[in-house]
Amino acid sequence: MATARELIMRHPQLTFVVLEKEDRLAVHQSGKNSGVIHAGIYYAPGSLKAKLCVEGLEKSYKYLDEHNIPYKRCGKLIVATIPEELPRLHALFERGQKNNVRDLKMVGPEEIREIEPNCIGLKALWSPHTGIVDWGEVNHSYSKDFRLRGGDVYLQFEVCGFHMVPESQRFTTFSQKQFPVRVTSGKQTVRCRYIVTCGGLYSDKLAELSGCRSEPKIVPFRGEYLLLTPEKSSLVQGNIYPVPDPRFPFLGVHFTPRIDGSVWLGPNAVLAFKREGYKPTDINLSDLCESLKYRGFQKLAIQHLGYGLKEIYRSINLKAQVKELQKFVPSLTVADVTRGPTGVRAQALDKNGNLVDDFVFDSGSGDLGERILHVRNAPSPGATSSLAIARMVADKVEQTFFL
Repeated sequence: MATARELIMRHPQLTFVVLEKEDRLAVHQSGKNSGVIHAGIYYAPGSLKAKLCVEGLEKSYKYLDEHNIPYKRCGKLIVATIPEELPRLHALFERGQKNNVRDLKMVGPEEIREIEPNCIGLKALWSPHTGIVDWGEVNHSYSKDFRLRGGDVYLQFEVCGFHMVPESQRFTTFSQKQFPVRVTSGKQTVRCRYIVTCGGLYSDKLAELSGCRSEPKIVPFRGEYLLLTPEKSSLVQGNIYPVPDPRFPFLGVHFTPRIDGSVWLGPNAVLAFKREGYKPTDINLSDLCESLKYRGFQKLAIQHLGYGLKEIYRSINLKAQVKELQKFVPSLTVADVTRGPTGVRAQALDKNGNLVDDFVFDSGSGDLGERILHVRNAPSPGATSSLAIARMVADKVEQTFFL
């Protein structure tokens, strides 16, 4: 929606339509993420992710203020709990400074307690401009902007094909010749001039529909959160995160306050048995077999077998997950939590088992290749960076289609 909004703002003379397979917007990743507004600490200095996140944070706060969308600049502590984590914490501090993360500072045990009275640690990074917001609400606001500028959103339009209209079947008037591409969904058809796909969990499938290679492959990972009970929600004031371990593919469990007053704890990361598999019982044999047979996933699983087994164990055993969280907040008990919401992350993997950590653009083959731009991977933090990513994608669209 951010990309559609950016494009229609740049080219108000053109007609834009967003095609959405669900009966409403923000059903999946946009409406089921942690809600954090990230500051840009983690990413390699000079990288696109770092630049887009730092730019995206500033753009996001400005947008939220202009559109009166509730948010909270509650800050984030990245906490080292053991001596082995201290060198990585200092390296992270240097990285954040190089990325121009505003007002980032190193704090000791006493300052940790001042910021988070129930949290312990040897040292921590304090990022005061990290925030929280309901990204689903933001997505709907983008949609409202888009529609007010003349754009349209077609719901329940699950794309199943892209086709060039044969020359012999094209109409003779100039305006009709301008729309030589058909996008089909069952018996529904949309005729258009150009296509941009931002398909999330189905980005690889959409690319394959236009003749692109199958890699990078999207492998769905389910993140399962715990919830603090309402009477314990005051236990945490802001975001509390671990120091990331570069040996492992995912960040680890953390504390995330929500804009509605609840507090999410987690998530773990386990293979989802369906692209939209939010419960362990959500199984699609085709999706599951595709993931298990993919050599990239096999290599990832073998390389991180121990880590993966621990994640599965914590998924099953509530006490094990709470034990991880107690490293930061020792007073937390199993009685203080309940099982909470889940989300599914569209993780792009290459054939060597590497998590694809950069943007991937692609086009179709033949004549379609001149008409389609696929955004196959827009890595985390995609929500925080959405307005900055939209600018970049719109630039790419203009270069590709000579708009």
